[in-house]
Amino acid sequence: MNDSLITALKQLRLSGLLQSLDVRLQEAAGHHLNHAEFLELIVQDELAVRSDRQLERRTKAACFREAKTLEEFEWSFNPSVPKKQVYDLAAGRFVREARDVLLLGPPGVGKSHLVQAIGRQVLKAGVVVLYRSIFDVVRDFLHDEALGGEEKILARYLKPDLLIIDDMGMKQLPKRSGEYLFEIIMRRYETRSTMMTSNRPLEDWGKLIGDVPSATAILDRFLHHAEIIRLAGKSYRLRNKPAESGDDSKPARAPIGSDGSASEADPYRGVGRRAQARRFKTGQGAHRLESREERVMTRSREGMPIVHRPLLCSPRQKHRAVAATATNAYRSHDDRSDQTMTVNIYTPA
Repeated sequence: MNDSLITALKQLRLSGLLQSLDVRLQEAAGHHLNHAEFLELIVQDELAVRSDRQLERRTKAACFREAKTLEEFEWSFNPSVPKKQVYDLAAGRFVREARDVLLLGPPGVGKSHLVQAIGRQVLKAGVVVLYRSIFDVVRDFLHDEALGGEEKILARYLKPDLLIIDDMGMKQLPKRSGEYLFEIIMRRYETRSTMMTSNRPLEDWGKLIGDVPSATAILDRFLHHAEIIRLAGKSYRLRNKPAESGDDSKPARAPIGSDGSASEADPYRGVGRRAQARRFKTGQGAHRLESREERVMTRSREGMPIVHRPLLCSPRQKHRAVAATATNAYRSHDDRSDQTMTVNIYTPA
């Protein structure tokens, strides 16, 4: 290959043809290829190199957080993940039909892995993809709004054929986040595809965004043509976490009346307040406690007079109050310091 030919190929930016020209010349001579066959081979080489570089540029512009593929996903770890449905999405039909996709599930089940893998797969078909977490979206808009370039950043989110917004629901978003997200969803509605992931139910989005009307408008448009995939199962990140040993567990409490345990004189000694209330309620103490229609009634074991004192408490405080009443009532009777027992009747406030 002479220098003038190399210079001409560089000027024409035919770098792919330049890389393979020596090999193709030897192949043409060895296989007695005619001019048309030889020309077809070197043109295909140039197209292949350009296609690879274009894919590399689109992948870089997509801003994927990690290099994830569907082949790397461990389907056997969480068999409930719909493999067929995921591969159907990777075929890219939903992008051509401008439909949306929402992946719901707890942390660690593979939502981020799957959306990035689907995005990489559709890139190969010439689809323009942009991957951003919800925090990146808000940060981009806040930054450009401060610099007066809000329209420029909005155009960046409207251009891709597929926009992937990850990590929705990780924490509450800053003020005006609902406005930014609504602008994106509204502009892309029925014209471009959007894929989102969330570990929070849809009814919590208003609280997360801090703007219930915006959240309602977002979901109204986004879910209209959306395909919802609900994932469940164990967290893949915790797969190698060792199981807790049984030796580290708390020692069980000995049953009442056994050797070395609570004495017969005080059966509630060494027992938690909840257990005390439960045993007192079932009649395993000096008095029996019956609860009905938010009222506590007691009955003396030895016929002592009982004074009822009404108190107000919230439903959340009721359980603790009943436990404390059960314990104090028994000990007051055991001490025999007074022949009159005071019992509280708790009424919801």
